[in-house]
This record gives sequence, C-alpha cells and structure tokens, in this order.
Amino acid sequence: MVEKTDTIVAIATPPGRGGIGVVRVSGPDVKNIMTGLVTQILTPRHAHLCKFRGKDAAVIDEGIAIFFSAPSSYTGEDMLEIYAHGSRIVLNQIVSRVLELGARLAHPGEFTERAFHNNKLDLVQAEAVADLVDATSDHAARSAVRSLEGEFSRRIRILLDKLIELRMLVEGSLDFPDEDIDFSSTANISTRLESCLSELAALFVRAKQGAILNEGVTAVIVGRPNVGKSTLLNKLAGREAAIVTDEPGTTRDLIGQDILVDDIPVHVIDTAGLRTTANKAEREGVVRAVVAAENADVLIIMYEHGQEPGTEEQKLMDKAGNDERVIVLCNKIDLTGTQPEIKQGKSGHTEILLSAKTGTGLELLTWHLKKILGMQDLSEDVFMARKRHLDALSRTSASLKKAFKLYHEHAGPELLAEELRLAQRSLGGITGDFVSDDLLGEIFKNFCIGK
Repeated sequence: MVEKTDTIVAIATPPGRGGIGVVRVSGPDVKNIMTGLVTQILTPRHAHLCKFRGKDAAVIDEGIAIFFSAPSSYTGEDMLEIYAHGSRIVLNQIVSRVLELGARLAHPGEFTERAFHNNKLDLVQAEAVADLVDATSDHAARSAVRSLEGEFSRRIRILLDKLIELRMLVEGSLDFPDEDIDFSSTANISTRLESCLSELAALFVRAKQGAILNEGVTAVIVGRPNVGKSTLLNKLAGREAAIVTDEPGTTRDLIGQDILVDDIPVHVIDTAGLRTTANKAEREGVVRAVVAAENADVLIIMYEHGQEPGTEEQKLMDKAGNDERVIVLCNKIDLTGTQPEIKQGKSGHTEILLSAKTGTGLELLTWHLKKILGMQDLSEDVFMARKRHLDALSRTSASLKKAFKLYHEHAGPELLAEELRLAQRSLGGITGDFVSDDLLGEIFKNFCIGK
C-alpha cells in the first residue's frame, strides 16, 4: 500500500547522458523541501528559473522548477518537478539534497500509484502510462494514448452502469417478496442480459486486439534440419539473426527475435531441427524445441516442398487437432518452380507454399498470421489492454451467460442476483473498483522508477 504520509523523490528520466534530466518530488512535505532547495517562492503551475542549492548553500545546478499544488497535480498531492542538466551526477546530487530534507526514494510506479489512489487515474489509465512508455509501434502508442485518455474505461463504465441497473431490478424483487409483481416481465431481464452480452463481446474483440499490440505473441518455427527455419527467421527479422549453413544441426538452442508484422509485435523463435541424434547438445535442443512448440501462441511447422512431414512434425500436428494457430509451411518452392499458394492441407491445417530464401509467398504468411490473430480489421479505435483485462472480461461473460441460463430455467432471483454481482465484480476489477493490494503491487512493480 502507498504510505501517503511520506514524501517521495526519484529521477524521472532514463539513465545516460542527456541535455535535460527531470527529478520529481511528491507528498505533504514538498513546500518545506522547496525552501531548502531553492531560494525563491514558486508560484503554482509557473516555470521558474532557479538555482538548486545543497546543504552548505553551494549551487548544485541551475534549471527550471515547477510547483503543482494539491490536488491539481499528476499525483493529486503537492508536487515539484525539477528540470536540470542531464548529468547523472547533478541529478543524483539533487536527489540526495531532497533526501536530506526529509523525502525517501520512490518505489517503481509509486507516482502513478498515488495518482490512482487519489482518483486522478483509474487502474486502466494507470497501466496505460506504462504501456505508452513501452510501446513498440505507432499503432501501440496510439492505442495506449486512447486508454490513457479513458476510452477503454468509458466503455467499461457504460457496461457497469447497465449491470448495476439490472442488479437493482433483480434485487428489488428480493426486498419485496410479498408484492404481487412479476419482476421478470416488467424489467425485461432477458433483453437486458442479451444487450450486455452483445456489448461485452464487442468489447472483448477490441481488448484482445489491444492486448496483442501491447504484449505481442510468440511464434515458434519447428521442422527437420535444413528445411529453412533459420532462413525464415532471418527473412522476417530483416537481418542475419541466426546462422545458416548446409550442415544439419547448426541450430542447437532456441533463438528468439522480436519483429513487427504490420505493427503487431511477434517474438519469433527458431529451434533445433527435429531428428534423432546421438549428440547430447543437439538432443537437448530438440527437447527444448518440442517444449517451445507446445507453449507457442502460433506454431509454424515447416517442411520442404515435395516431401512429407516427418514423424515429430506429424505428432505436433495431431496433438494440435484443428487449432487454427498451427500453420504448415511448404518451403523451397524456388527449387521446384512452384507458385506461392495458401490452401487447406491434408492435416486439416492451413498450408502455405513459399520460399523463405527469396521471400516469395511471405506476404501470404503475414496475411494469414493477422487473420488467425484477429488483427485483419485493426482500426484506429483500438485501445490498449492486457491479459488480466481479457481474463476479467471472460469471467464477466461467464457469469452473464450463467445468469441468462438461470433466468430461462426460471431459477429464483437470488441465484440470478448472485451471478450479476459476480459479473459486476469481475468487470469492476479492470478499472480498480474491486482490486486487491497484491494485484496493485504486481502492476506497479513493473513501472519505471519516477513514473
């Protein structure tokens, strides 16, 4: 939990050399700290050119200081922002002086956590701050800004209001059991539940797209030695990320590379060739390849055009069943003069004919990857989301579907009311209406110090 009686300080700019560095101070003792750091009175929300002084009144640096009085600040507390020269020595000296004056070092994300506790941001907006800092593409950055501006939260609030209204109607019948009122017909329970489920489904689609933009997916490439796995990784990465030779067994460990596929972050993993071998290192590589394949978001099984999948590849196909996230690549069509093609393979999985060496047919892989991830119609109104949001939306949907079933089975209103309560609690957990201290700790510990 945030200790609100403490005043905290941290450097808000990243390590390294820079023209300007920023130090942030927030808490109840900011005004007292200002008197020991600068010699002039700071007007709130005005930039002042100041000399920053140490304990012996020696000048540490000269720069800009801006004071924000509570509650009109980022954290909702009295807050001081110092813009000094970007020397790490200078910034550390300023922090040391603030510590001498009674502050303590901030924990990761503590400034934003205080903003959350002081109702300056809800939990979705707080997470969007970190997501914007970590954005890996233009689309991800724009989506994070939409969440930070409250678009995701607004959609959640609309749905929460409908659930609250529905709970009031259902629980009203529990409060007045002797009244001769058919609550189900007067309240249109079925229609209201259907409307909530419909809105929730649309919300889930956008949230899932946002979660992929935010956290990305893992695509694992498997196949026999020398079928072109490393060549495909290099082609997707646009550089020589993996060593490519004619000698089988060159790749003996997992080789990962982060790439962008039309703004979609994908962590591509090249693996050791699937075969029986006496070499201990290569054998361990094969074991790791199979484990990676089983945990992949997208599994790419590759074999050479004109041949058949090997035993290990076939086992992976059979185990995956009809999972659309399995893609079978028939590589080296440049050797046979075959045209690139995407079709339904014998295994029931999508099969793509391409050449990893020349790049012919690579656009078919990109198109299909976006299709199975639900990212083909990626629009500008996508908001940033996380896996925990998807889990909460799924739990909300499960409770609403159960409520719908109970209603049509003519179950008592108390059972229906309980499912609606659970739905509201799951949905409210997204914005922080119902959230544990442990979850807050997990969320904010991954923030930058000073944010």
